Amino acid sequence: MSSSDLRVLVVDDDPIVRDVLLRYLTRDGLQAEAVGDGTSAVAAFAERRPDLVILDLMLPKLDGFEVFRRIRRLDPRSAVIMLTARGQETDRVVGLESGADDYVAKPFSPREIVARARTILRRVGEGDVPPEPPLEFGGLIVDPGAREAMIDGVAVSLTPKEFDLLHFFACHPRTAFSRGELLDELWDVAYAGEPSTVTVHVRRLREKIEADPSHPRRLVTVWGSGYRFEP
Repeated sequence: MSSSDLRVLVVDDDPIVRDVLLRYLTRDGLQAEAVGDGTSAVAAFAERRPDLVILDLMLPKLDGFEVFRRIRRLDPRSAVIMLTARGQETDRVVGLESGADDYVAKPFSPREIVARARTILRRVGEGDVPPEPPLEFGGLIVDPGAREAMIDGVAVSLTPKEFDLLHFFACHPRTAFSRGELLDELWDVAYAGEPSTVTVHVRRLREKIEADPSHPRRLVTVWGSGYRFEP
């Protein structure tokens, strides 16, 4: 899939933000459209199924979290970057805990948004690359070609970023990675001061792949270092 085939939906009630993001995204070769309220966002997503949604949380008609829940019901694997004027740590955590792939507080640089969008969309444009074989660890199978994981034959519902994190760990078993290293590897852009991004995703991943998330056996904490995947 080429860049021109990748579709991005921008949802923001500020016409200036919509215009700026559309110009930067289309300049980068992406197909982009924008809507200004939550109801229109759900309708546009249902009709066109974009590869990525850049979603403001403060919206008229339906707020961003409700929009997010509805589009994830339509497509659990849809990629989402959340935007908000709120800058508190708790708001970032709430956004990430909901399953968003990324979270950006306003004001932001349009170039940063494009860079983060590219990072998330990179996996979509790799259709011509021969798929990697599935990785098997006892009852856990991580299939990068299908971008899915299974435990004892049952599919695990993972967001795109959760799958990226699991796949990265599965490719580096018994190797400890700090949160900063994981940010560099999987988010690509500077996340200085936001280690909670990794913490939230690890916690959500444990809830899906561990029999007892409070006592993880696959994705373990290495005190003072970070996290390690145990086959």
